[in-house]
This record gives sequence, C-alpha cells and structure tokens, in this order.
Amino acid sequence: MRSLRRPAVAGHFYPGTKETLERDLDGYLSAGAALGPRYADAVACLVPHAGYMYSGHVAGAVYGRLAPQSSYIVVGPNHRGYGKPLALMSAGSWLTPLGEVPLDPARARAAQESCPLLTEDSEAHVSEHSLEVQIPFLQRSAGDFTLLPIVLSTAEFDNLEALGHALAIAVRRCSPPAFIVASSDMNHYEPDGITRVKDRKAIDRILDLDADGLYETVFRERISMCGFAAAVAMMVAARDLGATRGELVKYATSADAGGPRDAVVGYAGIVVTRGKDQPSSVL
Repeated sequence: MRSLRRPAVAGHFYPGTKETLERDLDGYLSAGAALGPRYADAVACLVPHAGYMYSGHVAGAVYGRLAPQSSYIVVGPNHRGYGKPLALMSAGSWLTPLGEVPLDPARARAAQESCPLLTEDSEAHVSEHSLEVQIPFLQRSAGDFTLLPIVLSTAEFDNLEALGHALAIAVRRCSPPAFIVASSDMNHYEPDGITRVKDRKAIDRILDLDADGLYETVFRERISMCGFAAAVAMMVAARDLGATRGELVKYATSADAGGPRDAVVGYAGIVVTRGKDQPSSVL
C-alpha cells in the first residue's frame, strides 16, 4: 500500500495555504540570494527548524544560495522519541501545501546496506517537525526532487559516525548524487548573551567539520542543540565526500524576531563546501 506522510505542523510552524506559503518562501529565498552568489561546490548544509516567523530568514539565507538538486537526504532530531533510534522512510511520498514529494527507495537501500542500524519506521516521522519544515523550502527552491528522510533519537557517537559514512555512500552510489541537509536549532532557552557565546563554540566546530569536537563541545558546555546528532552525521558524510570546511551564512536568535531576550533559541545557517570560502558572518 502506498504510504503518504501528511503534514503535521502546516498552519502552525509555517503557513497552511499554498498562496501564503509561496509568498513567504519567496521572501526568505530572495533575501538569501541577495547575500551573495550561489555556492558552486556545496555538498551539505545545516539549517534551523523553528517556526518560519523565527528562523525562516536563516533557513532562507542558506537555501537561497544553493543550486537546486534532484535528490536530498534530510536528517534531523526526533524530538518526541517515538519509534526507532535511526528511523527512515523509503517508500511513498511526503505531502505539504505545495504538493507531494516522492521518497527515494534506492538511496534508502544503499544507506541501510552500509548502516544496518537504519530502520524503516514511518511512525517516528508522523508528528516530527524538524524535517517537515525543510520540505517547502526545497520544493520552492528546487522544484521536483526525491527525498530520503531520517530522524534520530540516539546520542551514541559511534552510531552517528556509522550513519555519516553510510550517508556518503548513499550520496555516491545512486545517480544523481544527493545533497545532505542537517536540521537543527542551536542553544535553547537561556539569555541571549549566553546563547550567543555557547553557539559560537558549537559553530566553530561545525565550520571546521570537526564531528568529534562538536560532540564533545555540546556535552562539555551543556549546549542544548537539539539536532547535534544530525550535524555530527552530516559532517562525517561531508568529510567522506571531500568537503573541507563550512561557512556561516547567517546567525540569529529568537530575540531578533521579537521574542524575549531572557530565554532565546539560537539559529545557524551553514553551508558545507569543497571550496576554500572563509566564514563571512559574525554572531
């Protein structure tokens, strides 16, 4: 039976109507495109997954500077912890107000063959927002594409490293190669000044593609970065794919969108590339 994953947070995290969603996405993407030229040799990115009113401008800054791809692997945290610790979906499609996106069974098989810990589990995805909020951005910026969605509820470094190697194999083995999107917000619910300092420490490790360093920093500094596991797997994969560093495209906190300054969430938009671009944005 054909599987259709229906939107869980349309009308809440982002507009639930096609016209309003397209208008908002076009604004975020055009503002992002105005920041500079497209990255010619990007292999992955990290983007936030809060409501668009808070983090849409940061995600748009990244997506607006990426060339469209025909296949994406999107990895994020499983906030509710339902289902398997490394859960993918391989058959059917995902629905948003912009239409359906077909899943990528061949790429899913390639990833599972390389990382048997990956388990088919649609229940883990039913109510999770971290991947869902990325799909409209990809639909508006890339048009038609296939999707391999993966959510994580494990913090074991060895498992994340194995997943990262498997993602790189899945990128290469199927044609055309896929682009990897890691979905994560940064530090949560501390004052703006504290969050910016903590986030800078995590961001520096991501820009260096230092997966071990990010893992250690998150725990040592008590950084409540909900998608650090997705970022670790993405960095391992990116290294395997020849990436050399990340570039911080945009950073903000929820206070920048009018939220309270005493309990903010941080948002980082980072592009990972094989090139030699240097970080140009500051916190």
